[in-house]
Order: sequence, then C-alpha cells, then structure tokens
Amino acid sequence: MPNQCKRYEGELSAVQYKKTSEECKEHSGIANRETDKLVNKLAANPEDAIAELNGKPLLSNRGIPLNLEWVRQVRVNTSAVERRAQTHVARRTVKKDWQAAWLLRAITCMDLTTLSGDDTEERVRRLCAKARQPIEHDIVKRLELEELNIKVAAVCVYHRFVEAAVRALTGSGVRVAAVSTGFPAGLSPMEERVAEIRRSVEAGADEIDIVITRAHVFGGRWQELYDEVSEFKRACAGRHMKAILGTGDLLTLRNVVRASFVAMMAGADFIKTSTGKEPTNAILPVGWVMTRAIREYAQETGMAVGFKPAGGIRTAKQSTEWLALMKEELGTPWMKADLFRFGASGLLNDIERQLEHHATGRYSADYRHPIA
Repeated sequence: MPNQCKRYEGELSAVQYKKTSEECKEHSGIANRETDKLVNKLAANPEDAIAELNGKPLLSNRGIPLNLEWVRQVRVNTSAVERRAQTHVARRTVKKDWQAAWLLRAITCMDLTTLSGDDTEERVRRLCAKARQPIEHDIVKRLELEELNIKVAAVCVYHRFVEAAVRALTGSGVRVAAVSTGFPAGLSPMEERVAEIRRSVEAGADEIDIVITRAHVFGGRWQELYDEVSEFKRACAGRHMKAILGTGDLLTLRNVVRASFVAMMAGADFIKTSTGKEPTNAILPVGWVMTRAIREYAQETGMAVGFKPAGGIRTAKQSTEWLALMKEELGTPWMKADLFRFGASGLLNDIERQLEHHATGRYSADYRHPIA
C-alpha cells in the first residue's frame, strides 16, 4: 500500500490520506508506472540522481499525469500541524561555531530579492554586487572564510531587470531568477503570462518564479490548475520553474497541500510559499505540510521537488529554523541550493550582524550592512 494510504499516528497524522485499499490502488497506478520507468533509468544512469531520500535515489521532477483521487483524498489535521510547528521552534537551536556554519549555509541558499515598485537598474546592480560578495570582507577575513567563496544562490527581480542582472552577474555563478506570469496576482490573460515567461527566458533568466491562479484552488478546478502549470513549464524551455502557491491566500492547509501536489504533478521544479505580498507569507505550519507533500511525492514517483519559503523571513534565527525543518523532514539534500531556497531581502542583513557578533563579540548597527 503506498505511503499516501498509510495513516500516521499522533502528531504524525497531521497530513493524512484517508482512502480505501481499492482507492489506493487506483490512485497509485500511474505513479507506480512512472516510478518503474525512473527506477530503470536510474539503474542505467545512476549519475542522473539529484538527491536521495531514505536511501532511494531521486531524479529531477518531470511531472506525472494528473491524479484527481490523490488530490481529493488529502486531509490535514490543522491542530496537530500547529503543535508540531510550535515544538519545532522550542526544541531546535544551534549555537556558536555550528550556528555560524548554518548561517553560512543559509546565505548559499538565498534568492536575494528586490520586487518593489520603485526598483531601478542601479538598485539591481547594487543587489547583484551584494550577491557576489554577501559578507563584508572584514568579517570574511576574521572568520577565515576566503577559500569558501560564499555567495547567494540567485538574484530575483522583475522581468524588466533581467538583462541588467545577467550583465552584472556574468561569470559569478549566481543565477538570475525572474518573477513572471502576472506577479503577484497572477490574473493576467494566459497568453500574456506565457509570453512573459518566454521573454524572460530570452533575456537570459536561469529560473522562472510563476504564480498560480488561486481561484482554481478555491473552486477545486484541479485540471485547470494542472494545465496552467504544465503550460508554464513548457514555456520555461528547460529553465528551473518555481511555482508560487500564494499560501496566504489559500485559506486552509488542505488547500495548500492539494495545490502543492497538483503543481508537482504538472512538473514544477520547486514549490514556493508566497509572493511576499500576501498578509501572511512563509510560516512553519505551511512549510511543514508542503515539505510532507514533497516527501510523499518523492516516495511515490522517485522524483525530487525543491522548496522555497518566501516572505516574512527576516532573522537569522528564522533561517536556522527553516533549515532544521528541511533536515528533519527531507534530509541534507534539501539543505542545499539545488533543492532549497530562501526568498528574502532583509534576511541577509541580520545574518551578517550575527556573523560579525560571532567574529568580534559585538553586534553592529543595521545600517552597516546595506543590501542595495
């Protein structure tokens, strides 16, 4: 019986899939056939694996046909999820050298972001310079980090500034991500949203952050949502695609999990919590159910999907909480930039302050660590 059909006990029952044995067989048939194909491919080319979960190698996500039974049978125990998030914060902490190491890892998983109405090319260039050297040289020298060549994973900008970011980051290894498809509302006509993706790809974007139509989730129009994300994926032409669910707008954790599964089935390389413009953005309960969905999807299909919490993550402590969640739920492959990102702008400022405190024993003022 597939993992989705198992019932977790106690707090582990937070995400449950209540199905009869026959429903389980029906729901898992397509996934099992896809898994068989991937197992054969991995046996022939083990170097194609991008991650490992519980000893099982995983390929990058290619999507599977939409399975409505899988989506409809999702159940979430909200109170259990909230208790789990509370205990996670209370019992997970890292100190001293370990804290510094985790904060450095957080920087390497960061999508340094500017998505303001008053953005300019000059601001984007300054942000790219910060992406290349996210830690002040004096701090790097004190902590003896020169050989590590620490830099952020990507710079995330509006389509208009993609070319400027590409020019500023040439040769750095830092990727350029473009928000697209009518960000942040995602309500532009479909043709315009697809065309925007293609323009960003032509401009040199390495990654595309797309926005789903939240109304499809509210109305339970899963086929429409699947078709939409699939079309966006095709338009990305091989670039990594992050599907922004807008979890602050989705009202329930059940909706979040359902939207997560549909986006993954449609081929999303990452699922992302928020645009950063919703009243509620990245919070641990949402992160917990999304990572559980990623884990179940990986176990059923043999394919790995990344995760990106975005919006509201401003402190170094929050970054270590999210990294700890990744380690506990998905393992160390999801503590690296290939499968985990922070969508952040102000987070780097606080991490720099914490690293300076680790090096000198003193906290510096915020203004000493400008982002752009």
